[in-house]
Amino acid sequence: MATRAEAVLLLHGLWMNSLAMLYLARKLDRAGFRPVSLAYRSVRGTPDEHVAAVARRIASISADIVHLVGHSLGGVVALGYLAGEPDKRIGRVVLLGAPVAGSRAAQALGRWHGAGLFLGRSIAIWQADFHQRRRRQLEGRFCVGAIAGSRPLPSPLGLARFIVRIPPPNDGVVTVDETRLPGLSGHIVLPVSHSGMLISSRVAQQVAAFLRRGHFEP
Repeated sequence: MATRAEAVLLLHGLWMNSLAMLYLARKLDRAGFRPVSLAYRSVRGTPDEHVAAVARRIASISADIVHLVGHSLGGVVALGYLAGEPDKRIGRVVLLGAPVAGSRAAQALGRWHGAGLFLGRSIAIWQADFHQRRRRQLEGRFCVGAIAGSRPLPSPLGLARFIVRIPPPNDGVVTVDETRLPGLSGHIVLPVSHSGMLISSRVAQQVAAFLRRGHFEP
């Protein structure tokens, strides 16, 4: 079991807040980790402001190792932080339904009238060149695992499905291919939806396994 010297910073996704990560936080606490959350302005803040908020929160954490777990936009923000000058205590990273290869849904929303209401000032994160820069900078530097969902159950975050046709397999918001990143230490696909993965015991088990050993359970 991990020691309490290992903290896990949980980063929520777009349109959410830190309460969205509560179930996963409880599961990681029971697994022996010390979960820490960050509530950042996912709509009103810019990508640089998100990264700066992560840096400040990590600096405030007293722990020997700080792992990162980010859901959706939170996973992309985590990679943005790692691409800069991350804290030397950073351990392993798990991305949950994070469209690290770009998002068809978000790009479609970006072309839609009133996109600012949905994507806010984070819209630059969904541009292809943003992701290409991050991939080049991160390959081989960190132990990063990704969990993708393949069950597109109806949910509020499934709004994108009415604006753009998302090819299968997908979680209702993000396709499996959009979660793949060159140099990943692990990638698995589970039968969960985009928001459902936040309340999945199976996802929580795999997150804990990767944080402990650097690979997912078979």
